[in-house]
Amino acid sequence: MIKTTQKLMTLAATLGLATLHTFAAAAPADAYWVYFGTYTGKGSQGIYVSKLDSKTGQLTPPVLAATTPNPTFLAVHPNGTALFAANEIADYQGKKSGAVAGYSINPKNGLLTLINQESAGGDGTCHLVVDAKGKNVLCANYGGGSVAVLPLDSSLKLLPRTAFIQHQGSSANESRQKAPHAHSINLSRNNRFAYAADLGLDKILIYKFDATQGSLVANDPASVSLKPGAGPRHFAFTPGGNFAYAINELDSTLTGFSFDRDRGGLTEVQTLSTLPADFKGGNSTAEVQVHPSGQYVYGSNRGHHSIAVFSIDAFNGKMSLVEHQSTQGKTPRNFAIDPEGRYLIAANQDSGNIVPFKINADSGKLTPTGQSLEVSMPVCIKFVPIR
Repeated sequence: MIKTTQKLMTLAATLGLATLHTFAAAAPADAYWVYFGTYTGKGSQGIYVSKLDSKTGQLTPPVLAATTPNPTFLAVHPNGTALFAANEIADYQGKKSGAVAGYSINPKNGLLTLINQESAGGDGTCHLVVDAKGKNVLCANYGGGSVAVLPLDSSLKLLPRTAFIQHQGSSANESRQKAPHAHSINLSRNNRFAYAADLGLDKILIYKFDATQGSLVANDPASVSLKPGAGPRHFAFTPGGNFAYAINELDSTLTGFSFDRDRGGLTEVQTLSTLPADFKGGNSTAEVQVHPSGQYVYGSNRGHHSIAVFSIDAFNGKMSLVEHQSTQGKTPRNFAIDPEGRYLIAANQDSGNIVPFKINADSGKLTPTGQSLEVSMPVCIKFVPIR
């Protein structure tokens, strides 16, 4: 790991990238709380938590941390004291809307205490993120095809929306793209721009974001288009913020972009299939994550039931296939990489199991640790350092 860190620091100096991060830059933790968001229709009661030993990679059996309906995606406050959940529901307090719930984290046992819950403005809330200053929660509503901003007060209580944008339009796939479907929202590393991947529009919409005002305003350029029928789903920046990657659900591809720091624009540099060339079955993709070193990008295949691993060229952001690793379960809806870049944990929604992998720092390849834990219909995984 020391050699890898030194190599990255040398590369940063060569490229003049003062903002290039390395995974060794973050203060390591001996253990992490690992939270699992779920669908609650088949046995799950809400959010579950396990403890990860960062030295051995072992996870404790998950326990219920909070009871709440369909907490399908989670986000952690930058200070590590609170967790937020997207309640993927169609009705909140009698209105056609999903919700966002905020919880305080008990540092001794990882259990969650509800702070409050707020309307997301559109139904099927499926993704959220906390801005880098910890002042706002931004959320995406799949069913409603919209995005919103909910500010936080000093106690991290969610306040009513300060921004709401309804997407408009459709695209090529008649069964999936008759209307907008905002599937994720993410922020640039400089916290200035928000990116909403809309599966229904085949676009990543770009907004100027003001953390102080909690505002979203259409950027110029206002979007970047994907191939018709691609269906962009999730989106991730490299740690240095120079490149970003969108995983496309409908055509099982991964698209890399270069990032304009000043204007917020994205320029496509490459699109690759996430599947082996000889795979003939049905498939859709789900999650994309960049390794904390910035050297690898990972995407999940639902159908092939695998994680596709690619290396990243630090000079141009282009990808090269490393491997496809089975997730040892069915339908890997989500996965997450710990902040130190040692482990990747996969959540297999349809087989109801959580499988951790050791990451080879020199190749990006994944090796199963031998564990498999039961969680009904897992959808999202997040890490919180235990200090």
